[in-house]
Amino acid sequence: MSRIVSPPISEFGNLRQKLEPGELQVFNLFNMFLPIDWEIYIQPHLNGLRPDFVLLHPRVGIAVFEIKDWKLNKMTYTVEARNGRPPILLATKDGVQFSMQKNNPIEKINIYKKEIHELYCPRLEQKAGFAVITAGVIFPYAKENELKQLFEKSLSYRKMDNYPEYYPLTGVESLQANNLNSIFPASKRQYSKYMNETLANDLRSWLVEPNFSSSQRESITLDTEQQTYVRSRTKSGYRRIKGAAGSGKSLVLAARAAELLGQGKQVLVVTFNITLLHYLMDIAVRWPQSSGQTRKDITWLNFHSWCKRVCQENDNIGEYDNLDWSNSLGEVLSYTLPNLVFSILQNTECNTQQYDAVLVDEGQDFLPNWWNCLRQVCKEDGEMLLVADATQDIYDTAQSWTDEAMSGAGFTGPWAELKISHRLPPSLLTHVSKFADNFLPKGKIDLPISAQGELDLYPCTLKWVQTNINDSTNVITSELLALASNPKTIIAIPDITFLCDSTKKGLEVITKLELKGIKSVHTYDTNLQESRRKKMGFYMGDARIKATTLHSFKGWESKAIVIYIGSAVDKKSLALIYAGLTRLKKDSEGSYLTVVSCADELAEYGKSWQLNSQKLVSA
Repeated sequence: MSRIVSPPISEFGNLRQKLEPGELQVFNLFNMFLPIDWEIYIQPHLNGLRPDFVLLHPRVGIAVFEIKDWKLNKMTYTVEARNGRPPILLATKDGVQFSMQKNNPIEKINIYKKEIHELYCPRLEQKAGFAVITAGVIFPYAKENELKQLFEKSLSYRKMDNYPEYYPLTGVESLQANNLNSIFPASKRQYSKYMNETLANDLRSWLVEPNFSSSQRESITLDTEQQTYVRSRTKSGYRRIKGAAGSGKSLVLAARAAELLGQGKQVLVVTFNITLLHYLMDIAVRWPQSSGQTRKDITWLNFHSWCKRVCQENDNIGEYDNLDWSNSLGEVLSYTLPNLVFSILQNTECNTQQYDAVLVDEGQDFLPNWWNCLRQVCKEDGEMLLVADATQDIYDTAQSWTDEAMSGAGFTGPWAELKISHRLPPSLLTHVSKFADNFLPKGKIDLPISAQGELDLYPCTLKWVQTNINDSTNVITSELLALASNPKTIIAIPDITFLCDSTKKGLEVITKLELKGIKSVHTYDTNLQESRRKKMGFYMGDARIKATTLHSFKGWESKAIVIYIGSAVDKKSLALIYAGLTRLKKDSEGSYLTVVSCADELAEYGKSWQLNSQKLVSA
């Protein structure tokens, strides 16, 4: 039997946040001396808290540790009492005193223990269950008598000094002596009547490493056709690639961007969605031939942000500000602003940067005049790449790309095409194809297909819940919580994604989750400017549940998704729903897609999911 360590020891060298020397010492002690049934979680997400270590034994208890590599002789540390408030930790260096309260380890472990007890293990007994949790601090390079003197007021204020076995504060002496009983007194216990496997499962969903984090340490895997597009260019430098959902279009684009950067090229990547940029950046760093500086050395912008930058760089920001943003937003974004930018770029004194390559993702959302603006900043003999999926054309912009428009945009010959879906679980493909056949316009559908001979080694749980508007918020919340407490498979909380195109409904759901102590990173806001700001901060590496619109999640992927469909569906919303259904990422440990629908038009279609769900779950 081997110990459960997450992330695994073999991945320590690849962690984004490397273990500090003191943290590594502590891990080695835990791994060497703790009984094998103690699980070790390193820097778990824990609803955004990120403690250094959480230890879990399903029959004994839980421990959370904060490790501080501080050397107390480098600065002068003091703790001052405050009337009715926690004592404040201060530090003085070079005669300047400043607050260290945000890094006060005593306050951190107090929060960790309370939240574990109240939120992440809610079924622990109210008082006795508190004793199941140890919350400790370890200073690998500080003496214990100095630590106890420094934090005396903090420990006393939190009444931790009354229960030192549950709040161990240890230093260099205990660590060097491998004194596990001093560092973690509860480790000698063999059983607790207040702890069991059910309670351990409550906590594991908050502790296991999210799929996204582990994927970030893996190099991009491409098939032969995809690699050809990444490692080559056409004679003209212009290439257009279309493909079905999950066929790897974004992977090819991001890898090509990294490949070109490795060749010393200046690269611009442009999208329509603001949120898609984060996803592409995360892919690019995984390309083995990347120079390692893809985030800062490639220019990543959504189209309208790039337009604004052109105006700013050329002292035309006044003209930008004077556009009629209030009444004709669609007209301004589609034509007026691009026309202004095009005229600026045509000026011989234009100051806008030129690029060796311009790469455009989600090209079905672009208009030909946008593309022609971007062509102006591509150097002579440069490279232009357009990738698209007409099936996800929610703005009817794809129809603007006539053969004549394509020829005028620099393209010749047929599209390069990616047909095989590498993302979708095979069991979902049938339902996705049926949805497209039933509800999307005929003649422009590129349906995903499985690789020939692919075995269905990817368990997939599909669920369709037909409900009504009045009950929908409670139903959605229940389905999200059901994923978080799945009794069969532990799903990391940060892997769970909620998609909904109603700001009102989105805010209702995240408010419900917050009342239950579950935090989310979301993009919903009634103020467009604030929503845009939130989109800039939306990324899969966040430690919380993800919540955004179907449109903002185009191009992304997740292994656990809940989608809400309102009562009214039209041509645009059906295309968005299709895009949402195809965001599910297959995973050998299982993937989960739940649709909560109030649309009567989709009820009959949803019945096939209900039958499929029963078969999958029973299996």
